[in-house]
Amino acid sequence: MELVDTFGRVHRDLRIAVTDRCNFRCQYCMTEEGMVWMPRDGLLTFEEIERIARLAVERYNVDSIRLTGGEPTVRAHLSRLVRKLADLGVDLAMTTNGVSLPLVADDLREAGLRRLNISLDSLHRDRFLELTRRDDLDRVLQGIDAAIDAGFDPVKINVVLMNGINDDEIVDFARFGRDKGVMVRFIEFMPLDADEQWGPDRVVPLQRVIEEIHEAFPIEAIERTSAPATRYRYLDGQGEVGVIATVTEKFCDTCDRIRLTADGQFRNCLFAVTDYNLRDAMRGGATDDELAAIIEGAVHDKWAGHGIDTVHFIRPKRNMSQIGG
Repeated sequence: MELVDTFGRVHRDLRIAVTDRCNFRCQYCMTEEGMVWMPRDGLLTFEEIERIARLAVERYNVDSIRLTGGEPTVRAHLSRLVRKLADLGVDLAMTTNGVSLPLVADDLREAGLRRLNISLDSLHRDRFLELTRRDDLDRVLQGIDAAIDAGFDPVKINVVLMNGINDDEIVDFARFGRDKGVMVRFIEFMPLDADEQWGPDRVVPLQRVIEEIHEAFPIEAIERTSAPATRYRYLDGQGEVGVIATVTEKFCDTCDRIRLTADGQFRNCLFAVTDYNLRDAMRGGATDDELAAIIEGAVHDKWAGHGIDTVHFIRPKRNMSQIGG
């Protein structure tokens, strides 16, 4: 059986937020004043996460799981959860800010994690401090090295581009990826920031990114898949670069992602305005069939697209930290 919505999209990619907490204070996570964290007993336990993941894999052929947050490495004993999910035989990945990787990369790799996405929005120390409110650029760079040394393949660097903030670093990041042997993915700024400062004028479009990179390092397009990034290979054979153009060249028609928040809410889209409460259903004694009915109903209700470029767009009440990216 497969999870198919009314538009014929098959959903096989499950994103699981393991916490809403973070060790940065970036614009996606919280305002300058901070954020009210959910009570710890509101978070799904590892056993509850495993139950939903197993249901998705065994009943609906979900074959890809990504752990997100918040910052997933702040969740204690994370390698225990990784081992449980790796036993399901899926492509298991994680998105992290990289700060803790020197301490946990080897353990996570040994537990069964295979791929890493590391978020890094600037290579300049002062700008990194401004964006994250933490002077931890060196620790993130050390985390990237730790991921490479631990054998993660691929290691991807996620760069959220913002006009007038870090859009002058496009070629610098491309060079960084080539030199390190990692894949840089530029992500268009989306309306999920905690400060609600997003606007279309802040978005750096795919076409500009590709033109600037091509001028410095010639590239050619790779055939698109259901993955969120439009990918390009360097003509000299020195790796790839990608752009996730959620705003200017949306890919909703091929989206195969579903999401589970840290407090057990099932979401059919990053920009969904409705949550489907699996946590309370589980804790109320729901059977797997009853949980499956909730999941199937949520996927059936998925919209054709996020509608960012329309007058009907509704901004989600939760920011990125609370949703899981």
